[in-house]
Amino acid sequence: MKVSYNWIKKYLNVDLSAEDCAKVLTDTGLEVEGIQEIESVKGGLKGLLVGEVLTCEQHPNADRLRKTTVDVGAEVLDIVCGAPNVAAGQKVVVATIGTVLYDDKGEAFKIKKGKIRGEASHGMICGSDEIGLGGAHDGIMVLDTDVQAGTLASAYFKIETDTVFEIGLTPNRSDAMGHLGVALDLKAGLAAQGQSLKLTKPSVDAFAVDHTNLSLNIEVEDQEACPRYAGVTLTDVEVKESPEWLITKLKALGLTPVNNVVDVTNYVLHETGNPLHAFDADKIKGNKVVVKTLAKDTKFTTLDEQERKLHKDDLMICNAEEPMCIAGVFGGLHSGVTQETKSIFLEAAYFNPVSVRKTAKRHALNTDASFRFERTVNPNTVIWALKRAALLIQEVAGGLVSSEITDSYPKPIEHFKVDFSYAKCDHLIGEAIDRVTIKSILANLEIEVLEEQEDGLKLSVPPYRADVKREVDVIEEILRIYGYNNIGMTGRINASLSIVPKPDTHKIQEQISDLLSSNGFHEAMCNSLTKGSHTDGLDSFKKESQVLLMNPLSQDLNAMRQTLLFGGLESLAYNINRKVSDVMLYEFGKTYNRYGDDFVEERRLALWTTGKKQEENWNASKAKVDFFQMRGFVEKLLHKLGLNKGVSLSKIQSDVFSEGLCYKIRKKKVLETGMVRKSILKSFGIKHEVFYTDINWDLVLELLKNQKTNYKEVSKFPAVRRDLALLMDKQVAFAELESVALRSDKNLLKEVKLFDVYEGDKLAEGKKSYALSFVFRDETKTLTDKVVDKAILKIFKSLEHQLQVELREGTL
Repeated sequence: MKVSYNWIKKYLNVDLSAEDCAKVLTDTGLEVEGIQEIESVKGGLKGLLVGEVLTCEQHPNADRLRKTTVDVGAEVLDIVCGAPNVAAGQKVVVATIGTVLYDDKGEAFKIKKGKIRGEASHGMICGSDEIGLGGAHDGIMVLDTDVQAGTLASAYFKIETDTVFEIGLTPNRSDAMGHLGVALDLKAGLAAQGQSLKLTKPSVDAFAVDHTNLSLNIEVEDQEACPRYAGVTLTDVEVKESPEWLITKLKALGLTPVNNVVDVTNYVLHETGNPLHAFDADKIKGNKVVVKTLAKDTKFTTLDEQERKLHKDDLMICNAEEPMCIAGVFGGLHSGVTQETKSIFLEAAYFNPVSVRKTAKRHALNTDASFRFERTVNPNTVIWALKRAALLIQEVAGGLVSSEITDSYPKPIEHFKVDFSYAKCDHLIGEAIDRVTIKSILANLEIEVLEEQEDGLKLSVPPYRADVKREVDVIEEILRIYGYNNIGMTGRINASLSIVPKPDTHKIQEQISDLLSSNGFHEAMCNSLTKGSHTDGLDSFKKESQVLLMNPLSQDLNAMRQTLLFGGLESLAYNINRKVSDVMLYEFGKTYNRYGDDFVEERRLALWTTGKKQEENWNASKAKVDFFQMRGFVEKLLHKLGLNKGVSLSKIQSDVFSEGLCYKIRKKKVLETGMVRKSILKSFGIKHEVFYTDINWDLVLELLKNQKTNYKEVSKFPAVRRDLALLMDKQVAFAELESVALRSDKNLLKEVKLFDVYEGDKLAEGKKSYALSFVFRDETKTLTDKVVDKAILKIFKSLEHQLQVELREGTL
């Protein structure tokens, strides 16, 4: 939230530097995240002086230029000017050498000494648009003749400089949503440091009803959603551009001025924290304002010209026939103040924070008004804010107050009653704070002492402090104003130090992260909230198991993720759209499912690859990532975990994978890996092939619990390798060949590898050729050819019998 230091100084006579003020605010809990110096005109007219044109002659080498001499106080400058209205005797604005000016796009340019068509020019005579004061570019700006040459332009035009604090306002600090609230905190913080300042609040005593010729009937049908609603009318107003002081105040906060009436409502909002809304009174049909909800799907067009369908719980401000405004959120297109408006109805209210928050979320609206109503505004300053706005409108737009203030407040919101114990305060803070100091802090925070006792206080907390309802909340308020830094440290630390080793699960995750990162992967951390419709049409993810949010931030974040897949695909699409097409990601994360009344969280590990295997280079391969590369990463991972033994593989095809493999260990499905279907990729705008692995990390950790690391001596005897070229049906997988071979010889056969694949027109239709290597070793003796030949023949016979493979010519 932006806060103007000049604005604060209107209420507090404070002379701190901006940095010291920021420190006090931060210490009281209003953290200042940034400080910005601003000027009402960009550049602050630095380097610009008032000059007097002494002479003006025709340029000898150009018909449209003039040679002038200009007195700028300390010196007389030769300046070549192209403006048609320049003349001797004028008082003008001069940009001297080195002055930086800004064009209408905010781009800077520097005035330099130079020659124009052969004549020296030591400055520039400026037009109003050239120095940021607006106006048409039809010549130079001519000033009053009584201004003295050499006067600073910034002083002549009364350029205002300001310091704007960017405050990181936490949701509980609804009391500081206006400048008066921030000033109150600053006053309390300075009082705790011994600086007693008076907070001067603008007076509304001048408010008076001129006549009652435009009284409206106000009805509040939903008093739960609108506990307090007030309004007043003004007639004979003149809607026009706001005065300079009001424009300057709003621009300092980054707001765009609209017109004098709307600008006043915005001004009072940022002054008090109480939002207001102005209606064109002539457009209020039936001279009636009704606060109520409407039927579901009622159509309503808001100020942004967007037609919206209302929810049955959306609170609306209506006239006798139709809705005019979404209460506390956004105005309607046809009821607002325009240049033709002559009479206005001014509204101030206290709306139920929950009602406003739900409505704003449903319509994806976040306005200055909803921001404040959602966090609770001060119901006790509603009438004050209304009178303040009415007086300011009369000041800048004229007009007469044409009705009494109507105030619907049937059930006033009570103050919170809190019993405060000095002993509890001392215990929680760790030291005793002077009792007089405590009562002073409470008074500065507008917390009233109802009754004073020897051991504590009975307090009354105003309702706008929705975060101060308990004794501990009051203690926190005292501590933040007193200053956390003022609490002393004892000479003893009441703690014991112990060194607790990291749980094995963390160590294992770090080891796998290191492995993947060293193999070219980058770690991703995706949102646990996702778009529920991602799983539409995918039977792999049951809709009845999806955990939906009751009050989502948006429809793109309306469900807890059932899989890590879609978050990774969003990350891939983000990178690809920014010309980073070779991406390898991994993520450790949780998935969420609901089974009946039980909610289940599972830890998963996911891998994604897309693009080329190697970064583009003159000597690098241009090969694209493929399934076999992904499978290699998977098997490296399993090997690192020590889970590469006893793995059974099976082919899979699903609505996620167009083809892939399922890995089971001890008959439990540990992971699936394969190519993601193009139909899924299309919805993310991904045209590249994507390979994805989904690992049940909880199951991996469970399997590792009983995993023992065994030492095995390196064999003293050499291994023997035999190769076979086998012909088989295309549907036979290597995993099946490996499994049959290892079952055929459990003693000598140590390893089976696939080192060549051939498919072509030289083979019969539906056939392929695999070249396999078989590694044998006897741990007790050196193998002979006779023993190895017998073993390889036995393996081939098993393959031939079980998988109908044939031996290609020239092998065995």
